[in-house]
Amino acid sequence: MNIDKVVLVYPKRDGKILGKAQGSPYTLMRLASLVPDELPVEIWDEDVMPIPYERITPHTVMGITSKTLSIERAQQIATSARRRGARVVVGGTHATLAPEEVSTWADITAVGEGYFTWRQILQDLTDDRAQTMYVDESWANLAGVARLTDRVLKMVDEKRDYWTPYMEITRGCPRNCSFCTAIRVSGRIMRHRPVDEVVEEIERRDIKRFFLTDDNFGLNFRTDPAYIEQLFRALRKLPLNGWTNQAEMMVGDFPDLIQLSKEAHMDKFFIGFESVNAGNKRDLGGKAKGNIEEYKRVIKTVQSYGIGVVGLFVFGLEADTPDVFQNTWDFCKESGLDNVSFTIMTPYPGTAARAQYIQEGRLFDVPWSKYDTTHVTFQPASMTADQLREGYDWICRKAYSLPSIATRGVRTLRRHPMRDARRKLFSSFSTDFGYRRTYSYRSA
Repeated sequence: MNIDKVVLVYPKRDGKILGKAQGSPYTLMRLASLVPDELPVEIWDEDVMPIPYERITPHTVMGITSKTLSIERAQQIATSARRRGARVVVGGTHATLAPEEVSTWADITAVGEGYFTWRQILQDLTDDRAQTMYVDESWANLAGVARLTDRVLKMVDEKRDYWTPYMEITRGCPRNCSFCTAIRVSGRIMRHRPVDEVVEEIERRDIKRFFLTDDNFGLNFRTDPAYIEQLFRALRKLPLNGWTNQAEMMVGDFPDLIQLSKEAHMDKFFIGFESVNAGNKRDLGGKAKGNIEEYKRVIKTVQSYGIGVVGLFVFGLEADTPDVFQNTWDFCKESGLDNVSFTIMTPYPGTAARAQYIQEGRLFDVPWSKYDTTHVTFQPASMTADQLREGYDWICRKAYSLPSIATRGVRTLRRHPMRDARRKLFSSFSTDFGYRRTYSYRSA
């Protein structure tokens, strides 16, 4: 195949919010950086621009990355591109979780970490010996992987087009929550990028804020505190305005690292408390046990260092009854959380929960677009589907009302010195407004 260009596509989900898309197409930026210099490459983020189908030729290679919730849109894009003669490669979380399904409509399916197969795919296409599926689940060392090139940094204007730059520092999670895809998508071994590569990327991208896409960054506090200390000491030298990450409540047991994280300009921990119901311990892979007083201790500890806590909760787990919504709301009000995220348990492909629901005949026949954590896609064990749906609507209306968002945002601002108020203003309110927008998809 004589390739005229490589285009990497991110299917539309959120569109623009006040003129910008929510987060930069970080995965595509790294994949684009792996394309050989002699091949033209472009990134088409459908949240920023419409797909220019007229520019697709029989010599175009299109790569699409997609989550489960946008895979149907990915299929539409792939079908249109293939009609124009393009060769279409599909990767991302859904292709990794359900490769047999994706392979029915994609020319090539990339399973696992495409960073280690993408160049091979392009070479095989050039040599007319491409396979229909490439699998890389070796979970290789992250040193030197997909370093962002100057060509890509010029191509993607993160400051103009995106509210939040995304970043990756670690991969993997040894937890085995029944509803989580992390082990299948990123492996159970925690892997780290070299600290000097992380610093170099931040400086070359000239970003002052970022959100870590790492599955469970906070778990590294326990598994590799030396690495975390080295990272924080390096980041505190940079002129950052703040960054956030996903963690679990055990970070509260490491006050020295919390202090270092503050010095490294960390803004918030997104902590997966998951449930206030102690009966759900089996579903939570050991990271939370429904111990309300312990939750409060962790929140108070982290906030005492000037770092915010975003509480993440899942509804519809096996032991959840209708009173879980009132109990969760009471906890959120009493605990002083800075922001809250409420999601409905979603049985993604490859998870233990989905296998159980299929075996028990509890899985609903709904399109993948409903797998957005705001829709009910299965029959709960301890309440009706309507009770789960109505309870979720009730707590979201309370949590994401403008008065509730304002109360939490002002409370967060008050914990910071006046000199930091302007810098903290965006982060104090943006998280809740983002979740408010996500909830709005319930009525879309």
